[in-house]
Amino acid sequence: MFADTPRSRNDWLLTRRDLLRRSGLGLGMLGLAGVLADDRALAGSNDNPLSPKSPHFPGKARRVVHLFMNGGPSHVDTFDPKPLLEKYHGKPLSSPNLRTERKTAGALRSPFKFHKYGKSGIEVSELFARTAAEHIEDMCIIRSMHADVPNHEPSLMLMNCGDGRLPRPSMGAWITYGLGSENQNLPGFLALCPGGYPIVGVQNWRSAFLPGAYQGTYINTQHSDVRRLIENIRNPGDPLTEQRRQLDLVRRLNERHLAERGHDPALEARIQTFELAYRMQSEASDAFDVNREPPAVRERYGKHVHGRQLLIARRLLERGVRVVQVWSGGGQPWDNHDNIEKQHRNLAKTWDQAIAAFLTDLKMRGLLDSTLVMWGGEFGRTPVAELPGLSGRDHNHYGFSMWLAGGGVKGGHVHGATDELGFAAIENRVHVHDLHATILYLLGFDHEKLTFRYAGRDFRLTDVHGRVVKEILA
Repeated sequence: MFADTPRSRNDWLLTRRDLLRRSGLGLGMLGLAGVLADDRALAGSNDNPLSPKSPHFPGKARRVVHLFMNGGPSHVDTFDPKPLLEKYHGKPLSSPNLRTERKTAGALRSPFKFHKYGKSGIEVSELFARTAAEHIEDMCIIRSMHADVPNHEPSLMLMNCGDGRLPRPSMGAWITYGLGSENQNLPGFLALCPGGYPIVGVQNWRSAFLPGAYQGTYINTQHSDVRRLIENIRNPGDPLTEQRRQLDLVRRLNERHLAERGHDPALEARIQTFELAYRMQSEASDAFDVNREPPAVRERYGKHVHGRQLLIARRLLERGVRVVQVWSGGGQPWDNHDNIEKQHRNLAKTWDQAIAAFLTDLKMRGLLDSTLVMWGGEFGRTPVAELPGLSGRDHNHYGFSMWLAGGGVKGGHVHGATDELGFAAIENRVHVHDLHATILYLLGFDHEKLTFRYAGRDFRLTDVHGRVVKEILA
C-alpha cells in the first residue's frame, strides 16, 4: 500500500495531532507549541532519571525512612510529658493558647506513665518503652513542631509535599530527584501502607510536575505473598526473554514517538515505568520476601504487619532504595477522638517492638549513621478531652512532637517545648518547612537551591519558607 521508505513508515505512525496539523490547522499548533514548551523543556534527556547524583555538598545522610503515624498521635501521651494535666484532669481550662475545633470536656491526663531513659534522662511514655530503653541516645525529639491547620487533608499534604492546598511534589519525590537511586532494579521511593490508601491517597507520594520516575511506588504490606504485594510481578505466560523482545519493540515505538515531540515528560515516565517493571521481576521478589530472613530476626521485629513492614524497609535500604515511607495503615489509625487509651496502646504495641528492632538492625549493619529515620504524624492532639466524656483528644496543629534518629542528627537530645499544658509550641518552634529544610540539609542540599522550573518559576519543597534547625545537628 505504501512504498518502503522512511517517510511512508512515519505516515503509518500519524497521530491525531499530526493529522490535524497536516489538514490545515498548522497555525493553531504554533500557539499550542508555546503552551507546551515549558513542559517539554523539563523532561531532560533520555538518560535514566534515577541514576545516582551528587548533592550540593557532602551530606551525612544518604537515605531516608519516614515512619508515618497517620491520623495524628498524641504528643502528651508519647514524647511530651505534661504532669500538670493530672492536676487539672476533668476541669475546664482557660488559656490564650487553647483553641480547639470542637467543644471540650476539660483537661485529660495521660493514661500512660512516663519514665526517664538513658544518660540523657529523656522522659518517654510507656507506649514506646522498648524504643526509648534501647535507642534514646540515638534519638532527637522535637517537642515544638507546629503546622498550619487542624485538618487531616491539608496537614498530610503539608507534611508530605510542603503545601497544604496546591499540587506539589512529595518530599520523597524531591529527594529522588536530587539524589537518584542506588538500585536501578527497584523504585527509588516506596510507600509501604497496609490495608489500602491513607487519606488523600497517592497525593501523599506524588511527583506532580517532577518527572513521573520520581513518584513513590505504593505497596500494600497487608499481604505477605510477594505476588500480592506487587500486582502482576510475574507474567504467567511469557518467559523473561520473550517479555524483553516485546518491551524492546514497545520502547522503540515510544522513543520514535518521543523524538517527534521533543521530550514529553509523561511519555518518558511511561518508558521508564515499563523498564522498571521488567527489572523488578527478579529483584523485588528477593527484597520483599522476609521469609529469607533468619527466624530469630523475624521474631525480633514481630510477626505482625508493622514488624514485616520495617523488615522490608531494612531490606530495601540495603539494596540501595533512597526513600522508604512506612505508614500505620489505610485511613487514619492514630485519629483517636475517643478511647485513646486502648487505641493508642494497641497501635504502639507493635510499632514499639518493630522500631526498636529496626534501629538495632541498622546500627548492627552500619547503616544508621547514613540513614535518617523520622517518626511522627501530620499533627498532634489536644491536652483537653473531646466531648462526650474523658476518653479521646481532638486534632492539634499548634504543637506536637516528632523524632529523628541517625543521619547526622544529635542523639539523646530534646529540642523545643510546648506550653505547660502541651497545647502550643512556645520554645524553639519548628515549622514543617523548617523540618523539610533540615532533612534536605542532612542529605547535602541547600533547600533554596534544590529547585525545578515549572510554569515559568523555580519551585522547591520548602516553597518560600524554611530554615535549617542547626541546633539538632550532630
